[in-house]
Amino acid sequence: MVNETVQVVTIAGSDSGGGAGLQADLKTFQARDTFGMSIIVALTAQNTKGVQDVFPVSTDFVTEQFNSLADDMKIRAAKTGMLGDEEHIKNVAANIKRVDFGYFVVDPVMVAKGGYKLLDPSASKALIEHLIPLADVITPNIPEAEAILDRNIKTSTDMIEAAQALQAYGCKNVIIKGGHGKGNQSIDYVLLADGTHFWMSSPRVDTERTHGTGDTFSACITAELAKGADMTTAIKTAKAFIQGAIAQGIQVGNGHGPTNHWATLSEDVEYHDDMEFEL
Repeated sequence: MVNETVQVVTIAGSDSGGGAGLQADLKTFQARDTFGMSIIVALTAQNTKGVQDVFPVSTDFVTEQFNSLADDMKIRAAKTGMLGDEEHIKNVAANIKRVDFGYFVVDPVMVAKGGYKLLDPSASKALIEHLIPLADVITPNIPEAEAILDRNIKTSTDMIEAAQALQAYGCKNVIIKGGHGKGNQSIDYVLLADGTHFWMSSPRVDTERTHGTGDTFSACITAELAKGADMTTAIKTAKAFIQGAIAQGIQVGNGHGPTNHWATLSEDVEYHDDMEFEL
């Protein structure tokens, strides 16, 4: 029975405010009944008002954290969050190829809720060449997908084409998150490895308590995959989890507050084969 508890790891930056980054990931792992671990890539001075400073961890120390966990733990799924720059992306990709951490979820974190750039713009090429091809699933929001692909995404057709372009870079499954849209519904597009696809929609919640939504969503997918869920089920569970975490809000901080990681799964999610809309 040694090492049989489901174990997962986040490879990300630390959010001192606790709402995003590896802290959000670990809270989500716990909420979804998995044992969470972390490989810290950067430290931030951060609160709900914004990011005040970032301190990268040396790549040598990042590698030592990989070595430490690989030597002892039985990790069934891993995810990335904030990686910061080209050097750290290449380092993480090399380490992921070297160890066996199971499923690999890439959340291409680029900009904090307050607007602080968390990924060097020059690092997009490294993301495309080194990290995306390793991903079992990638979870960009619309601005992140636009930055990676250097194109505008304004319609449902644009989301489909963006997902296809990301899949062409080598990742198996793609989710384009529509939380930055303006409509009454938050609509995400899912393109699976076998070419099938579907849309997920949920009521847009009028709140600024959305700090760490992307981290939480991708962390939930990571936990569900580690527990043995198929990709579609893992994605749908994560959508229900993040909808609940936003709708069942908590009051922390004076700015973009965090979501509620002990919320229950929302039933206000619908799934569609086809949709047409403008963002």
